[in-house]
Amino acid sequence: MGPYDKHKLLIANRGEIAVRIIRTAKRLGLRTVAIYTPADALAPHVLLADEAAPLPVPASEALAYLAADSIIAICRARGAALVHPGYGFLAEDADFARAVGASGIAWVGPRADVIRLMGVKHAARKAALDAGVAVVPGSEGLVASEEEALIAARKCGFPVMLKATAGGGGMGMAVCQDELALKNNFSLTTNRARSLFNNEGVFVERYYPAARHIEIQVFGNGLGDVVHMRERECSVQRRHQKVIEESPSPFCLSHPGLRERMCEVAVELARSINYDSAGTVEFLVDEATAEFFFLEMNTRIQVEHPVTEEIHSGLDLVELMVNQAIAQSDTGSGLPSDSLEMQQATYDNLYERSKAAGRSHAIEGRIYAENPYEGFIPAPGLLQHVSLTENKADWLRVDTWVYTGMLIIPHFDPLIAKFIVTGSTRDETLGRFLLTLSAFKISGPPNNVQYLEEIGKNEKFRAGLATTTFLADFSVNPWAFKVLSSGIEGTIQDLPGRMMRLGMPRSGPMDDLAFSAGNILVGNPRNTEGLEIIVVPGFGFSLQFFVAAVVSVTGKNVAVKVNGLEMPLWSRVMVPANAKFEIQARSLSESATGLRTYICIRGGFPHIPAYLGSKSTSMGLGGYQGRSLMKGDVIQLNDNCSVTADDIRTLPVNLVPVYPTHWVVYVLAGPHDDEEFITPEGIDRFYSTHWRISPSSNRLGIRLEAPTSSDKIQWARESGGEGGSHPSNILDNGYAPGTININGDTPVILTKEGPDMGGYLCMCTVATAEMYVKLGQLTPGSTVEFRRISWEESLRRSSQFDAWLESVSDFAALSTPQPLIGPGFMDVTHTDTSQTPVLHRRSSISQNDTSVCFRQAGDSAILVEFGPMKLDVFVRARIHAFQVNVQAKSVPGIGVLCPCIRSILASLSLGLPLCACCYDPRAISQSVILQILIKSENDIPKDMYSMEFPGRRITFPIVLDDKWNKDALQRYMSTTRDRAVYLPSNVEYLAKNNGLSDSNEALQKLVQSDWLVLGVGFYLACPFLIPIDPRCRLIGQKMNPSRTFTPRGAIGIAGPVAAIYPIESPGGYQLYGRTLPGWQTWGKGKDFTPSKPWLLEAFDQVHFKPVTEDEYVELERKFDAGQYSFEIEHVTFSIEEHSRFLDSIADEIDIFRRKQKEGSNQEEIKERALLQQWESQKNSSTVDYNNHGPHQVTASLFATVWRIKCKPGGVIHSESDVLVILEAMKTEIPVLAGEDNVGKTIQRFGYGIKEGSSVIPGETLLVLN
Repeated sequence: MGPYDKHKLLIANRGEIAVRIIRTAKRLGLRTVAIYTPADALAPHVLLADEAAPLPVPASEALAYLAADSIIAICRARGAALVHPGYGFLAEDADFARAVGASGIAWVGPRADVIRLMGVKHAARKAALDAGVAVVPGSEGLVASEEEALIAARKCGFPVMLKATAGGGGMGMAVCQDELALKNNFSLTTNRARSLFNNEGVFVERYYPAARHIEIQVFGNGLGDVVHMRERECSVQRRHQKVIEESPSPFCLSHPGLRERMCEVAVELARSINYDSAGTVEFLVDEATAEFFFLEMNTRIQVEHPVTEEIHSGLDLVELMVNQAIAQSDTGSGLPSDSLEMQQATYDNLYERSKAAGRSHAIEGRIYAENPYEGFIPAPGLLQHVSLTENKADWLRVDTWVYTGMLIIPHFDPLIAKFIVTGSTRDETLGRFLLTLSAFKISGPPNNVQYLEEIGKNEKFRAGLATTTFLADFSVNPWAFKVLSSGIEGTIQDLPGRMMRLGMPRSGPMDDLAFSAGNILVGNPRNTEGLEIIVVPGFGFSLQFFVAAVVSVTGKNVAVKVNGLEMPLWSRVMVPANAKFEIQARSLSESATGLRTYICIRGGFPHIPAYLGSKSTSMGLGGYQGRSLMKGDVIQLNDNCSVTADDIRTLPVNLVPVYPTHWVVYVLAGPHDDEEFITPEGIDRFYSTHWRISPSSNRLGIRLEAPTSSDKIQWARESGGEGGSHPSNILDNGYAPGTININGDTPVILTKEGPDMGGYLCMCTVATAEMYVKLGQLTPGSTVEFRRISWEESLRRSSQFDAWLESVSDFAALSTPQPLIGPGFMDVTHTDTSQTPVLHRRSSISQNDTSVCFRQAGDSAILVEFGPMKLDVFVRARIHAFQVNVQAKSVPGIGVLCPCIRSILASLSLGLPLCACCYDPRAISQSVILQILIKSENDIPKDMYSMEFPGRRITFPIVLDDKWNKDALQRYMSTTRDRAVYLPSNVEYLAKNNGLSDSNEALQKLVQSDWLVLGVGFYLACPFLIPIDPRCRLIGQKMNPSRTFTPRGAIGIAGPVAAIYPIESPGGYQLYGRTLPGWQTWGKGKDFTPSKPWLLEAFDQVHFKPVTEDEYVELERKFDAGQYSFEIEHVTFSIEEHSRFLDSIADEIDIFRRKQKEGSNQEEIKERALLQQWESQKNSSTVDYNNHGPHQVTASLFATVWRIKCKPGGVIHSESDVLVILEAMKTEIPVLAGEDNVGKTIQRFGYGIKEGSSVIPGETLLVLN
């Protein structure tokens, strides 16, 4: 048995220090227990520990790690014999240390009486004086009144510092330059001390503006033996909190003998109180005289302890602390006086060994999620990319706990990492310090990496002359801008966007033309990332540029001002450093058209990381933290952003697009505007209608409203058959970019965030050039009509688009060798020409054959449909054979082939037997690609029965009829529709719709068969699958209208197809259970990678294993942490074997389908009546499309509401009125009214907003009239 086998260590902490303690424990073979709050459930310290126990969460999660009784109870329950408190939280809480000991648990730290003595600063000063140690001149004890403070200050001389006796971490201090300042600060400091530390005691110390902060690392055994490990200098501080630490101290190096005297005094002080465990004696050193004074003693391990370890080869302070605690527990006394650990020579030798190895100097930098340019305000948020540990040099140590995809929360210290570099000299170490910082990549909320770099380059710091006030006068202008107001929506986009398909939204700018022109004007490649914004009256967009930058604004006609001076649009302008840059909507009389504006900045945003190949913002992915920009966001710029522009360049009027109120958008017929789906009259009516743009349009799709009820879609069929009960339903097929999807009776133009496949028919497809130029500027309330053009005309319009961009490039480059071509192609009119979307059709020629239809899907895609509108695994096999044939030809210009259920769309990653084929019309013509596709279909083997499809059988846990889906339905019933055939239970509806006896029989069938994945797509690689056994193949209609919320991992049915929802999202499938999503945003876990964050592929097989809700919660936690491994076995799906299986159960299939048809017919009749009743009620209400809703004041970060400074009915008088005070990471953040809200009345608080409540970015705090 090893020396640590009978012990178990609980770490009463979190974050970096918990990870660091566990690292030592693992090396020692010491078992560990981690504690955690809900926000930390997936944190590394929880995953690395041998055991992990959740903490009870009090009113605020920030208090959970301070719950001493709860932590001790966990120790007892888990059999922990040791408690290491780390630093912060309860590390210097004497009552907690005493309670731990009283429970028979060893405290890894000094005795409780020592903690108490040194934790009260005025008592620590007295102990130091008793030991003969000089203290900073000041009051002899606490000062009870303002008058006592003044007397003490006059005695020691101004300036002075008021200090909370229970303070720490730089809090509870106030520098007072004179008597007036002391009077003003006395009450503030005592009140702050009472609030923070529950102890209002303060004392006075002389303040030395030119001083050094030097500390000595000591270790004692409680028997009077104390050793030291030399000094650390910590003079570089912000808000009295350390930023950079190093050893040896530059000041000590320039003052021989000082180190020895300070170490001697520190050891003597520790010896005088029989100090046990690791501790730090901190001194203030007068820059002028080199006199040093005792400041305080930290009775814990310090944040900066690795500096000492790195210059003492093999030293591990955590190991020393553990050994001391075990010795005290086992023997009643500490480490023996004659042990190697208690010999000063041991540590002197370790230093000499490090020195000989070229490691005699160490510097540590602390990396925080904070904004160092605005008072070091904490900056919680999503870490989109973290690269800290790639450098494996032996002179670099990185102590961190963060990872890509982690959310930094506001309740705790914002430390991201510490890095320690070593070298043989200070100069060499400084060089490595800067080299390391330049290699670090941390993308997400603001951090201080650039700030640390600037410190490292500063001559005063490099010369070793930095004092404790160094940072007070240290100014750095970041290469960045700050968002002052964010408009209605502001996102980062790039071109061409995310091109992976498989349901990954393409994203990118909605108006490619304006975006490209803006980039060209500032000298960027046209695909460089920029900003897409929407402003309306009262909701402007404004930035503060910290550095000069070359900027362009294009798109909608808005007012652009730089420091109050209006600037032209469609121009290249220079924005000076520290300028305010504003975009405001013009009045309706000045600009009632257009919607989106683009801001392009020279050099783009290099620190925004690409996600799956693009920096574009989409669905919680990419961009800045996966979301729209918000007030307070800081975006870093390229260091070439301020390269002087040649001059202001404004595009000539003839080059600037004009946006109308009535738009004509040119489309190509198809894939589905034919008489199979819509009557001839209905087709004519569709193209003659002036559709109104709905206010509910967004980047997913532009919703169109018919001007009258008579303009509704006129269907040629009563239902969608197996695709669904509504005539707009089809078995899922691929969606070409810009297709006009008919969702129920509502046309929707699918745009940059739209799905790439789905179960609705597509009327027609917008020509590529029209999509690039017009769709992004369609304004709610404006109207649009669609006119069909030929494939050749569409290609001509694309060529004119390219020519226009060339003209802009020539103009921006000051060279115009060719005549400038304006955007007149936008206005060239064509009459609507009736066309057939069917390019070629082949009938089936035998019983084993199937018909094939080739449909036009825009100017760069062809949809190939196989067979009738029925789900057929054999048809899916033919599609696969067709896909193989096309790919084998390696035709230039053909993109990705995307198989669906009964079709395939080229280049779209879809998932069920339809197939679409996208191609580059500039590289290959439609007629040529059509012949290639026809030939590929003709070459499909006649005998399909020999085909086999390799795949994987993957076991998924499933909770049947779970509480999460039930909650989603309750939400739907309370907010969307309260009566439908599928309400209140989707499962009961599925039973009735399929002729089954009850919901239990339905659920049993849904897990009785393995499922076959027929495709992957829609959104975020959503898998579409069917039961292999047709007797288990239940059908259900889509919910109408769709839900606005679906839980992640929900599984539901629409038609005969099931889908597993990858994220929380809207949806319309009938829900019957919840499983793991098969999508890992950051690619964590052995079954995922960052470049392939999805699991399932076509022809995988899924086996569902029922689990309880409690079991699921634990499995989901492991999945989110990347610790879950799916059960996977390799299998082959054989068409021949499946055919024999179907033959063997043919009679049972017929019986099942007969009952299923009877049930579905009955439910369809009921639903038609219920839907008609609901629509009548809905149509009786009116909607004001001009009402944008009340004004709102929102939270800009994750925080707690500390104080509400207003009340309903109050009027905002000034832009500087403080409405709410948020608290995050011990920092108060006022929420100001802002100039846009002056004069407005506070109507009410946001939902659930009260003092003490937690808020997230974007959450409504106040609603204004």
